[in-house]
Amino acid sequence: CGRKTAAAKNVLILMSDTGGGHRASAEALRDAFRLEFGDAYQVFVRDLGKEYGGWPLNDMERSYKFMIRHVRLWKVAFHGTSPRWVHGMYLAALAYFYANEVVAGIMRYNPDIIISVHPLMQHIPLWVLKWQSLHPKVPFVTVITDLNTCHPTWFHHGVTRCYCPSAEVAKRALLRGLEPSQIRVYGLPIRPSFCRAVLDKDELRKELDMDPDLPAVLLMGGGEGMGPVEETARALSDELYDRRRRRPVGQIVVICGRNQVLRSTLQSSRWNVPVKIRGFEKQMEKWMGACDCIITKAGPGTIAEALIRGLPIILNDFIPGQEVGNVPYVVDNGAGVFSKDPREAARQVARWFTTHTNELRRYSLNALKLAQPEAVFDIVKDIHKLQQQPATVTRIPYSLTSSFSYSI
Repeated sequence: CGRKTAAAKNVLILMSDTGGGHRASAEALRDAFRLEFGDAYQVFVRDLGKEYGGWPLNDMERSYKFMIRHVRLWKVAFHGTSPRWVHGMYLAALAYFYANEVVAGIMRYNPDIIISVHPLMQHIPLWVLKWQSLHPKVPFVTVITDLNTCHPTWFHHGVTRCYCPSAEVAKRALLRGLEPSQIRVYGLPIRPSFCRAVLDKDELRKELDMDPDLPAVLLMGGGEGMGPVEETARALSDELYDRRRRRPVGQIVVICGRNQVLRSTLQSSRWNVPVKIRGFEKQMEKWMGACDCIITKAGPGTIAEALIRGLPIILNDFIPGQEVGNVPYVVDNGAGVFSKDPREAARQVARWFTTHTNELRRYSLNALKLAQPEAVFDIVKDIHKLQQQPATVTRIPYSLTSSFSYSI
């Protein structure tokens, strides 16, 4: 698996499917390496826990989905493991039990660079590198995929680089003891096909069979179609219809993700305004490019994409813990508003499309100012520079031996 073509360098990206953002960031980095450096790098995206670890590492995806459906449980898990002594002991124990498996998983790909895009993929691999006496030779970098609030496990003193998506996250990294020389602030990595797409709204609306003249709102519920999507769609249908003039003042695009029940329910409904009901979409750049604002939960990837497209954002939900800080990130920077109430969110869209068009334009300009479309390329270029250095220092501040001693 880790055989190199000519002088190609191997890049191992560690992730886990706990939420769609980690895989999306990993694949964005892989694509950017390919575009920037061609065959100079072979990139492997792997879920090390699922492929090589035992329980609970190989069960993280199912456990995460269960806890997200039971929000209070997730809140307890997120905050309960935040103290350093708690997650330090937990991760040290996992490293002790699954060291051989993790070593095998890493060495199979013979990596020249290791990139982590998951908060639980720092501590264990870094210790394994130290055990194998590889840590001075292999740069280990973390690419954080949360825009503001981060679980402390994202931050490890031993990384060569910690790529932060925002100044807020960089401050958290400093507070957690990382050195300024380890930290770079470039933005969230978004796939190149999205970042560099040159789009014309009129052409897109024609291609997507949308009304060419009516302003459009994009309603999303994440990859799993979570949140109050149905209630919001019905509220939008009411609020975007001018009863006095008997005509619509806007149109709706609903992305249901993998939620087939939601999609079927909406497709069988009657609407007052033009509506497009879609499932899981791989070409979100087109739907975002065709719309004028977005209603979504506070997922970092969707927010970053909306900013790149200059879409004013209405946040209607968030996952406790890692998504809480995304709300002030959007609202305080003037790129959108927060409303959990479907009716109020729909009224906000109606105002933007009729009497408050200048406000909509202002939010759009602020979104574009906050956007960082080149982030993924800035990150891979910096990693490339690191790899060119003769001896990259990866500091591992703890040792885990048979005496089971570690500093956390």
